[in-house]
Amino acid sequence: MKEVIKKEILYDLREAIKILEKREDKDFQELKVLSNHAIEDVAAHKDLDVISLTVLIYSIYKVVNCLNDQDYKDILLLLEKSENSLVRGNLGKYNSHIKKLFQIVEGCNAKVKEHLQDVMQAAKIKKGTILLEKGLSIGQAAGLMGLSNWDLQQYASKTNVFSNHHEAIPAVKRLQRAQKIFGVS
Repeated sequence: MKEVIKKEILYDLREAIKILEKREDKDFQELKVLSNHAIEDVAAHKDLDVISLTVLIYSIYKVVNCLNDQDYKDILLLLEKSENSLVRGNLGKYNSHIKKLFQIVEGCNAKVKEHLQDVMQAAKIKKGTILLEKGLSIGQAAGLMGLSNWDLQQYASKTNVFSNHHEAIPAVKRLQRAQKIFGVS
């Protein structure tokens, strides 16, 4: 794992731990903010470990209010263990802890378990749309989030992401540059 990726993941893990150290009503909103911050890392690094953690944080955000006390404590403990494993460079343990975290989120309650795939798919689509806003193409954003272009395009077309996109360089100038690069007149 690249050092810059490791630093970003550790930052997100530490922030999640801070948020969950004391169970409060504001956890819900703080996890949402952290999830939105984490998507910046996905756009910048396009790394599967960053994507996985971002989806995990978003999933925890979606289920935090329905977690029983033991699951809440287990999530906090596993986040701490994940951080410690990553600091020590033990990626096997880190991945094992992340997998267990996903299992706790899945088992939150029967309703969440039934709909977890929908939540995960929605999280991927929503985060994929944010990647579009960051300037990635539909193909890049869909590929990073494990979606088909069609799934992402269907959702993004219902938002204002495409209408808000403005090219910094006019099409005529881009065409002129391309012709110059390829020696075409």
